Amino acid sequence: MSPLHTTRAIVLRAFRHGDNSVVLKAYTEAFGARTYVARTGKRGAARPAYLQPLARVELVVTESRERDMHRIQEARLRLPYGDSHTDQARAAVLLFMQEVFYRTLREESPDTALFNCLEQLLAEVDTGSRPGMLPLLVLLRLAKHLGFLPELPQPGEDRFDMQEGWFFRGPAPHAHCMEPPIASVLAELLRAEINGDDPLIGGAARRELLDQLLVFFRMHVEGFGQLRSPEVLHALLH
Repeated sequence: MSPLHTTRAIVLRAFRHGDNSVVLKAYTEAFGARTYVARTGKRGAARPAYLQPLARVELVVTESRERDMHRIQEARLRLPYGDSHTDQARAAVLLFMQEVFYRTLREESPDTALFNCLEQLLAEVDTGSRPGMLPLLVLLRLAKHLGFLPELPQPGEDRFDMQEGWFFRGPAPHAHCMEPPIASVLAELLRAEINGDDPLIGGAARRELLDQLLVFFRMHVEGFGQLRSPEVLHALLH
């Protein structure tokens, strides 16, 4: 029998599997990205309400190197959300985060720093006073942990090459470049993240920068693709 392990986890997606089972995609603190199967009937290991996207749970699981799908023996809800699911703007941010996490968190090895980053971002959906900034912070902090966060520009570098991932000066070498002033907004946000500041970025600039950063992610994360949630974000966040 495979040994049991207990780990914190964030649910990425759940699929019904037969009448009383669910296949769960999750990002775990102990193992990284994992696929699990859980029984959900009267004698099941988990309540379906605990397996909703971005649920913060504690899982008791079996681990077997010979299998791609592992089994959940028990699931407990760790941190319920406050009013985020009923607040339209915050619910839209959660939908965005779920799409981004599902398409980027694929590494099947533990990364405690990344897990803690995700937990902090999810906590800010409930507690943060400016949910409109969160989509940008999600992308920048993920880019940092995934290894392609840009360095700050040098003096005079007012454009950003999304293919190469760096700031530059002079004519754009191709079409996939951020031009002023939006490249300067990116630089401002990068500096704020380093210094722990809370920059004031207007709604129009946030929306444009978000669209540009999603192009940047499509270039650097294989299979990232088009998201559905930004359209909702643009309608709700001003």
